[in-house]
Amino acid sequence: MILGPQQIKRLSTRLLPFADAASDDLPLGQLLRLSLFQVSVGMASVMLLGTLNRVMIVEMSLAATLVAVMIALPVLVAPFRALLGFRSDTYRSAIGWKRVPYLWFGSLWQMGGLAVMPFALLVLGGDPIHHVPFAGEVLAALAFLMTGLGLHMTQTAGLALASDRASDETRPRVVALLYVMFLAGMGVSALVIGWLLSDYAPLTLIRVVQGAAITGLLLNVVALWRQERVRPMSREERAAPRPLFRDAWADLTVGGEAGRLLVVVFLGTMAFNMQDVLLEPYGGEILGLSVSSTTLLTAMWAAGALAGFALAARQLAHGMNPYRLAGQALLAGLVAFSAVIFAAPLQTAALFFAGAGLIGFGGGLFAVATLTAAMTMATEGRAGRGLALGAWGAAQATAAGLSIALGGGMRDAINAAALSGRWGEVLATPSTGYSFVYHTEIALIFATLIALGPLVRRRSARIPTQSRIGLADFPT
Repeated sequence: MILGPQQIKRLSTRLLPFADAASDDLPLGQLLRLSLFQVSVGMASVMLLGTLNRVMIVEMSLAATLVAVMIALPVLVAPFRALLGFRSDTYRSAIGWKRVPYLWFGSLWQMGGLAVMPFALLVLGGDPIHHVPFAGEVLAALAFLMTGLGLHMTQTAGLALASDRASDETRPRVVALLYVMFLAGMGVSALVIGWLLSDYAPLTLIRVVQGAAITGLLLNVVALWRQERVRPMSREERAAPRPLFRDAWADLTVGGEAGRLLVVVFLGTMAFNMQDVLLEPYGGEILGLSVSSTTLLTAMWAAGALAGFALAARQLAHGMNPYRLAGQALLAGLVAFSAVIFAAPLQTAALFFAGAGLIGFGGGLFAVATLTAAMTMATEGRAGRGLALGAWGAAQATAAGLSIALGGGMRDAINAAALSGRWGEVLATPSTGYSFVYHTEIALIFATLIALGPLVRRRSARIPTQSRIGLADFPT
């Protein structure tokens, strides 16, 4: 039987993932090439939140508080994500580019931060004889800040560019593809980096981190090449007054629902992210896992997150209340952190990895549900989609950074008190500090459920078809 062109096209649409995300203005080849910037961001995220914090705490014997503060430094840029998105929306240039300049300079910041990071870390953990006071701390802080700025700028501009080029019909599937590529980049990078660092050495660390820096820049250059159309602007158009950010923000926050939603996003993100800097050290110090084994935790988290996105897409497509879906995600988080806590006394790595996967599942489900609710609020006035994405991303990223810093500090403080013997012989173990952080995250989940309750009652059980996004517009 010979298939005709139309039959082949329909068959490829059914069998090839995201084939239906292509459109006349954004063919599938260009879409796949554009999605490479998400692979770059995912790879850099693995370096920051996975591999480097384990190496700094276990192999370099640095205090968890210092490591947590370093990793949380990129969050100083996070509150400006809303402004970055708004500025890229209204940016004016002679050739008409809006997104490419932000993508390019974000790529440079990201590469520069990763390029100098291994040397900064070696100075930070260098020998005390030739130690220059605070040199390592300052250099490492600058490296983490540069990388964080690059990540936020690249991802914000890249997602906006993809949204610009996609049609109204394909936009949800386009942005869904981009976020799947982000998770794929994290998963594959975790496997490759774990394999390269299976035999840890300082020189190997330098090669791996700088290799990631160069790879990220190349991926971003390929991604942005000839993606944004040139639309020349006259001098009068460039000199015209720009919209004001405060006016658009006032439109978004009218009614009170946005403020409570941002509180829910903040608390829930803290609940799911306080362990980010501690999960891999917990596996190495308490369960005795190797560097390559603990790096696989990121792959487990990404797999769990993908499962959460799939469930969210199915439930939201059937019109489920997004706030109820967020409640289900929080309940999954209770099970996840309980599994991680019991992994230490039972000394079972399988339970630990299962808990890590459930953390990704709950966190992904919670993020998609709250983002869906945020997107349905920005339908009138000057508060557009970019501002809603930026506000959600700012609350989420700020909470993630603060929770990471608090998690490391709490672990150090509790362990210092427990190992001194003041709390008795039973608690005088290194696992006490970790367990305290995980119990705190459970308490934060209950606090998030309390804040979420009024929103569940307020929102109708069905989302209008024109504003439903499922996985689509997920920004981070």
